[in-house]
Amino acid sequence: MFKSVYSAGIAGIDGFIVTVECNSTQRLPNFEIVGLPDASVKEAKQRVRTAIENSGFIFPELDLMINLAPASRKKEGSYYDMAMLAGIMSVTGMIPREIDVSDCVFIGELSLSGETRPVNGVLCLCLAAKQAGFKHVFVPEANAAEAAVVDGINVYGVSNARGLVMHLTGHEFIEKQSFNKDKFKAEFSKSSLDFSDVKGQAKVKRALEIAAAGGHNVLLIGPPGTGKSMLAKRLPTILPELSFEEAIETTKIHSVSGLLTPGHSLVCTRPFRSPHHTMSATSLVGGGSIPMPGEISLAHNGILFLDELPEFPKAITDSLRQPLEDGKVTVTRTAGRFTYPSSFMLVCAMNPCKCGYFGHPTHECNCKPADIRRYLSQISGPLLDRIDIQIEVPSVSFEDMSKNIPSESSESIRKRVCKAREFAVERYRKASEEAASDIPMIYKNSEMGQRHIRRFCNLDESASKLLSAAYEKLSLSARGYDRLIRVSRTIADLDGSETISDSHVAEAIRYRTLDKKYW
Repeated sequence: MFKSVYSAGIAGIDGFIVTVECNSTQRLPNFEIVGLPDASVKEAKQRVRTAIENSGFIFPELDLMINLAPASRKKEGSYYDMAMLAGIMSVTGMIPREIDVSDCVFIGELSLSGETRPVNGVLCLCLAAKQAGFKHVFVPEANAAEAAVVDGINVYGVSNARGLVMHLTGHEFIEKQSFNKDKFKAEFSKSSLDFSDVKGQAKVKRALEIAAAGGHNVLLIGPPGTGKSMLAKRLPTILPELSFEEAIETTKIHSVSGLLTPGHSLVCTRPFRSPHHTMSATSLVGGGSIPMPGEISLAHNGILFLDELPEFPKAITDSLRQPLEDGKVTVTRTAGRFTYPSSFMLVCAMNPCKCGYFGHPTHECNCKPADIRRYLSQISGPLLDRIDIQIEVPSVSFEDMSKNIPSESSESIRKRVCKAREFAVERYRKASEEAASDIPMIYKNSEMGQRHIRRFCNLDESASKLLSAAYEKLSLSARGYDRLIRVSRTIADLDGSETISDSHVAEAIRYRTLDKKYW
């Protein structure tokens, strides 16, 4: 007897449908799994057999052959246990042949007791099932809330193997899992961090507000104890909330990596990733023997914070250059070629030298000139060129520290940031909706290409003269010139101005001069 049921597997952060072909023959008892399975898939023979027996059913004394198609694609993990169980129960008649499971996808691991266990990447797998035209998806109960995010497909949370068989045979029914999209915003959690906690540093806060409004990369440089890390950790509190589409993208990456918070269906806050400088290039970019997303992908739609930037090996920081330009990273391994999204804000903090006091007005630096040069040379020119805003974080004065008046809150800064982003998005939306428009839709100024710059960055006469003088004096590269204009565009958006004036350009120039001072 032959029966096909369906499951799904993961490749990168994308799911693909796997046809689980089950065949039984009246021969000496045997159980084989083919179709390029790895060790964890082959071990499913023992898990499925024992789960069937411990669920009150009799494992058939037949020659069983299971093929996972397409056989040319390597199958990894424990995603296929539930589908194998459904296939075996069907070919042996415990699930009658007339019961149609051709529009069902079964995903999940089985324990020896017959209980289901959660698997990673369920959201990606359910999206693949929907795209392939399936109507029903059966997943472990612990994954049901995550799977239900996918609209247009019925999701059933299975607690054990017996419950699955009872549902398919019509003896008991598993309730469909639902997701209320309107409650998505209710899951947005407010951070305990706030910019009102930071004393002084008004200029730095202004620079971070501009960075948040345009999605620009930032470098904070200054002596120890000035609040660089404190400011960076509060940057997510002034960013706009994740849209539903952004939350889906972000959740896919975190789900595949096994980092989705238990009991949560979506990642509802912008990621803030702060890896240690001892990390490897694979941990940052992604990859491994079984390719997985790296920190730059886990920071997608959020912030990647590199504290003590010169302490990171130069080869690791330079690996950021391509993802910063493309918004994605492609990892090629023997297992295949995988592309992960990596659109993030890069925020870096560093001391100006080993001791931290090079250039300090009152504290003497103990470093030798050669040591300072060696320390700063850890950051390459091409990486610096990709950082739009470079701001010095000075020591806080006693007057600022002793004030009991709280600083401006994150919420009030955030309102200005959201208003500026809405101003920019409306401009891009109108242009992309125009007939025969070749302007692609973008959502923040840091994503502007040459066509956007030509169309939307209108400088008045005085701004053009100032930009021309800055280009020559600062010896800007073509990339640096474009990034200077993008920051000027963001500053104009914060002012609600369609035209970029000399004051907007002048402020943007102030954020591009630190590399000349230190490098």
